Amino acid sequence: MERGARRELNAMQWYPAPGKLNLFLHVLGRRADGYHELQTVFRLIDRSDRIGIAPREDGRLARLDALPGVAPQDDLCLRAAERLKALAVERQGAAARRLGAEIALDKRLPVGAGLGGGSSDAATVLLVLNRLWGLDLGRAELIAQAATVGADVPFFVFGRNALGEGIGERLRALALPPAWYLVLVPPVTVSTREIFADRALTRDTKPLRITPFFQGLGKNDLEAVVVARYPEVGAHLDWLRQHRPGARMTGSGACVFAAFESAAQAQAIQSMLPASMHGFLAEGLAQHPLHDWAEG
Repeated sequence: MERGARRELNAMQWYPAPGKLNLFLHVLGRRADGYHELQTVFRLIDRSDRIGIAPREDGRLARLDALPGVAPQDDLCLRAAERLKALAVERQGAAARRLGAEIALDKRLPVGAGLGGGSSDAATVLLVLNRLWGLDLGRAELIAQAATVGADVPFFVFGRNALGEGIGERLRALALPPAWYLVLVPPVTVSTREIFADRALTRDTKPLRITPFFQGLGKNDLEAVVVARYPEVGAHLDWLRQHRPGARMTGSGACVFAAFESAAQAQAIQSMLPASMHGFLAEGLAQHPLHDWAEG
């Protein structure tokens, strides 16, 4: 990184971008537009990326530390910032063209792991720039903009544990009990697009009535497809289920997890992990760390 970029990083404010777990994920059918109709429960966790943001007044939007292998047009953080600026210009005219920002990412959530890292990063950019730029968009309007950036971005802008339906953009808040999770990270990166395109995926699960939600409800319909393609995911899931039968995969993988009532219970299982496996503990959150701040 160049010396000037280092100075920018030191001057930035840093904001959390928490991960999520899908406590279940059902595929109800395929829509006419090619997307899938889903039903899932999203759970926020305290394991998170950090987003650094420094506003600019010259109209420039830039990443200081682009992710290796990710083209600028595929960078969700930049896409979120560009979408928000385009809306500002549309509503405020030429004066909004001066809005800009430097964006940096401290990546702590694994990529292609089903923890929603990229979507959460983009949501944090939306929440923070909405406030720093003084746009004052309400949460419902910001969620609508988030849906144009990526499928899980609306949930992180919503900022509370939720039942997600549609492609995940229809959200209803759920009060979930406190919980700790042991999350295992298989050494593979899973392509969500490839998993949903797999012909072996069943797409006819019946929707559940979630009133109230209880631990262990449902399953992950993507799990069998991922395990068939990635034996490492199956090995991690098998090991975890030996110690916690209710363990399952999150999202389209690769991470697998089990829920516990206390950190001590989760740590006891973590201590038995073989040297070939890596995992971490995460506490379930009641809401996004920026939920109230973003409305201030």
